[in-house]
Amino acid sequence: MTDTTELDAEDRKIVTLARSARARNGVPEGAAVRDETGRTYVAGTVALESLKLSALRTAVAMAVASGATSLEAAAVVSAAETPSDDDRAAVRDLGGPDTPVLLAGPDGTLRVRVTAG
Repeated sequence: MTDTTELDAEDRKIVTLARSARARNGVPEGAAVRDETGRTYVAGTVALESLKLSALRTAVAMAVASGATSLEAAAVVSAAETPSDDDRAAVRDLGGPDTPVLLAGPDGTLRVRVTAG
């Protein structure tokens, strides 16, 4: 496990935003992404009868819908041990294979840093 203090300020910010979204909405996951201009997009899990999206895929969709053309970083807060392949694919589609994907536990402790690749 890695303490979030090892992250730079911008990455700590998106982990904190993701954690806040999870807690505020009472959902299994919270996520945040940072686009090429530094704007952030925050989302929680979507679990409707007709639409199911992970928090990270929702955050990527929000970035795309808002006109983002690339991503600098992505963070998800979840009980999972690793980011799912589908989540990494969504980040890769917009940000490219080298985009960092941070996974933190519900307490905000960074569990893993991988690339979208």
